[in-house]
Amino acid sequence: MSIRIVRLGSPRAPAEGVRIGTVRRPPRGVPKSEFGSRNYYDVWLPILSPSLPLMAQAKAAEDAAAWKVFTRKFRAEMDGDASKVLDLLAVLSLTTHFSIGCYCEHEDHCHRGILRQMLVERGASIV
Repeated sequence: MSIRIVRLGSPRAPAEGVRIGTVRRPPRGVPKSEFGSRNYYDVWLPILSPSLPLMAQAKAAEDAAAWKVFTRKFRAEMDGDASKVLDLLAVLSLTTHFSIGCYCEHEDHCHRGILRQMLVERGASIV
């Protein structure tokens, strides 16, 4: 059993399981009834996304130093209730398949890459 880290809107992998959207906003122009069928997400969990001001900072991060600042601030945001959600997902990854994701094209410049690290630190099983 394991977690897949995915780009929302991309084709689903076989046996991927429930897809969880860790984004602040739903996809634009897509009816809510079609989020799952269009491979965005089955469940929306915005608590695992950066705050709106921090999202703006991430988009503006053009170098490694700026990305490091974003990473530190995002990890700090995840210290509250979101930390408990990450703990839960890490434990669930040992018993079931599911995926989490964001819209960003590249994981290395997206909060989902940081979520991957945080889940690994909690002992999650990740594909």
